[in-house]
Order: sequence, then structure tokens, then C-alpha cells
Amino acid sequence: MQQGSSRKKRVTITDVAQHAGVSTAAVSKVMRNAYGVSTAMKEKVRAAIAELDYRPQAAARGMRGRTYTIGVLLDNIRNTFFADILDGIRDELHASEYTVLIGAAGFGADAQSKTIQSMADRQMDGLILIAPSTPRAEVLTMAETTPTVVIGHHDPSDLHDSVVDADGAGAGLVVDHLVSLGHRKITLVSAQGARSSKWTRTPEIVLTSGYTEAMGRHGLGDETTVCRVAYSDEGGYKAGMSLLAGEDRPTAVMAGADVAALGVWRAAHELGLRVPEDVSIVGYNNTAVADLATVQLTSVDQAGHNMGATAARLLIERVESRRDHAVQTSMTPRLVVRRSTDAPRA
Repeated sequence: MQQGSSRKKRVTITDVAQHAGVSTAAVSKVMRNAYGVSTAMKEKVRAAIAELDYRPQAAARGMRGRTYTIGVLLDNIRNTFFADILDGIRDELHASEYTVLIGAAGFGADAQSKTIQSMADRQMDGLILIAPSTPRAEVLTMAETTPTVVIGHHDPSDLHDSVVDADGAGAGLVVDHLVSLGHRKITLVSAQGARSSKWTRTPEIVLTSGYTEAMGRHGLGDETTVCRVAYSDEGGYKAGMSLLAGEDRPTAVMAGADVAALGVWRAAHELGLRVPEDVSIVGYNNTAVADLATVQLTSVDQAGHNMGATAARLLIERVESRRDHAVQTSMTPRLVVRRSTDAPRA
């Protein structure tokens, strides 16, 4: 085999222009979807791009003003609720020129900050941050120069758009349902959240507030208990082993995420407890796993697909300068009752 031979030369924008018989400026306008370009011109240039298999370098596109890439930050890929959000983002951007790149940074604030900065350094056109643990000040600084949408956190801002769920109302739906079945010892499993992040209205804070208010409304203030763990299967499992191992265990457990609720369920199974005969379990997010025939987890649906699609739409409006003011959109939660909840045993 000969060395250094047969490497194909990279196609340039000049090659595309010559192949289409137009100027490089015309090719650039078509690629930017600029206003005023005729349909015939678009078809001619896009045909040349396809025939030559032209792939513009992201850095070069960034120098011309846009890279057509969107960065999405999440803490881990095991939370199936994020799949619903990502599906919504993908579907909203399907017919556009934008590509979505995902950064699964873990729960740590430092790792998330590093990932966000890397996305900005690669000149991504905009960022969608799903419940970031990154300090709020850093997110606000980033949003000053890069269009940003924050999903989950209720803190208002003039610098970024927000898509949230009415988490307080969602917690109230769960408590009302469990109380109607006869439960009084109802425990909430919720994430801790980074204390140094300076977010004052995270989903966990709003959810806890809604749970506490609903318990008080039913005269159950003395039964209020919150267990703080990570929203993961392991976090839910640890909470379940702690809460359900003793005799004075709750008759119902509500988790702020389906993935944590399933961890609680795993702990109940290992302890020889039956769901819902010995303990009722409720999740949050209403992911596809909750509806599996072998699971049937009662859960709060917060329209994850709609949240993702809304976030993508708001972001592109900002990126393309179709709007210059911040928007906060709230989803209405809905309780989906399945077989994991029932009346407590006498």
C-alpha cells in the first residue's frame, strides 16, 4: 500500500459555487437561509452541495455568523425523562438546518460548567440547559452572549428563556390522590440540589414546597418527611432502604423522578415488601418505563416532549433575532394513576 496517496481533497465553498454556476456569496446565502434567495437558486445550490458531498467546517461557519449547532446539557443519560425532552427538541428542529449536540456532564457543578464552556468555545448558536447545577451567575453570564434556554428552574431572568413545569401543583396532585386512598404517612424523595448554585427556585425546591403545602392542607403537617438523594436508580434505592427497612415506615412514597421511584421499588422488593399492598409508590415525569406492563407506575406527566419542543422553538427565535425579550413557559402537570398506588393496609 502506498503511503500518503489517495486522500480525497476536501470540497470547498468555491467548488460548490463553480459547480452550481453561481457566486460564493450566493452559496453562503443559501446555507444561511438568508432572506430574498429564490427557490430556483436554493435548489441549484443544494443540488451542488449534495452532488459534491460538501460539508462546511463548523469553525468557518461560525466566522460567518452561525454554526447551526445547538448544545444540550443534561446531567446523565440514564434518566429516561431526558429522552422525552430530547425527542421534543429533535422533532422541533427536524425540518431546520440545526444539529443538536448533547453534553452529559454528570451532577457536579464544575463538570457542567466545563461542558457549557466547551459548547460556547465551539461557537454553538445556542444552549438548552436541563436543570443545570452550574451556578446561576455563570449561566447568566453565558446567556449575555449566547442564546440560552433553561429547562426546569423557575428563577425568572431577563437574559434567558425558561421552560418549567408547575411542580408545586404536581406535588399537590400526588398528595391529594394518596390522601384520597387513605394514606397519611406520605414521604417525598427529592434531589438535594447544589446549595452553592444560587438557584432559588429549582424543581426540587418548588416540588418540596408544593408537597409541604398539600400535606398541611390535609392536616398532615406532622407527617411531612423529605428524603434527599440524587435522581437516579441508585439514589432511589438508597432512599428506599433507609425509609422502608424499619417498622415505622411510610405507607406511600412519592419520588421527584420516575428513575428514583423505580429505585425505591427495587429496595422494597429486596425488603420483601409488595407494591402497592405494603407501600404505594408514585413517580414524576411519566416516562415510557412507567407504563410498562410489568411496572405500571403512577406518575405525574409534565409533558416532556412538549417541554423540549418549546425550548427548541424559543431558542431558535432568539438565535434568529425574531424576539429580544425573555419568556417563561409553564407546563400543566397531569396525574396518571396506575397499579403502583392503592389504599394502605389496615
